[in-house]
Amino acid sequence: MEDAKPTPTSDRVRIIACGMIAREVMAVREQLGAGHLELVCLPAVYHHYPEKIAPAMEEAIVKAQAEGVTHIFAGYAECGTMGELDKVCAKYGIERIEGPHCFSFYAGNDAFAERADEDMTSFFMTDFLARQFDAFLMKPLGIDRHPELRDMYFGNYEKLVYIAQSNDPELDRKAEAAAKVLGLAYERRFTGYGDLVPALAALA
Repeated sequence: MEDAKPTPTSDRVRIIACGMIAREVMAVREQLGAGHLELVCLPAVYHHYPEKIAPAMEEAIVKAQAEGVTHIFAGYAECGTMGELDKVCAKYGIERIEGPHCFSFYAGNDAFAERADEDMTSFFMTDFLARQFDAFLMKPLGIDRHPELRDMYFGNYEKLVYIAQSNDPELDRKAEAAAKVLGLAYERRFTGYGDLVPALAALA
């Protein structure tokens, strides 16, 4: 049996994405059978430092173009960049995932907007954040060392809403445990991959 031929450079689409959605992008790619989509991730920790996203995206775009990649897609929503990411995308003529952040596009941007008022005091969690709760939230925020900081960061929230991409009982337990640690009520909403699916399907 002959090896599959590599995708020609002209047919490739490079997705430059947030490391927080890497698993999900790869899962959707497999679901779509879209082997021409290739993934390059920027550090997930930029979730805490949105001012770093746009400069890092521009650097990654320039690198991709130098490698001969002509089709590029930004695997980010707006993500708190205050319009800077959109400026970079416009400069290089590329598109990004629609929406203000990953919580919104996972839930479906329209559905998320419709629940905006009732979710005003909700802290959102994804599969990634449930999996990386201690490493990505507790330790960087210093709450593991200084528990008194919990209320400083989360005192204005009333519930933790776990927007689940998968039906994984272990992640559900972790998310619920995280809600208890943060002193919040718990709600789970299964969304799957939401608007990420049509966004990547459009790249086919």
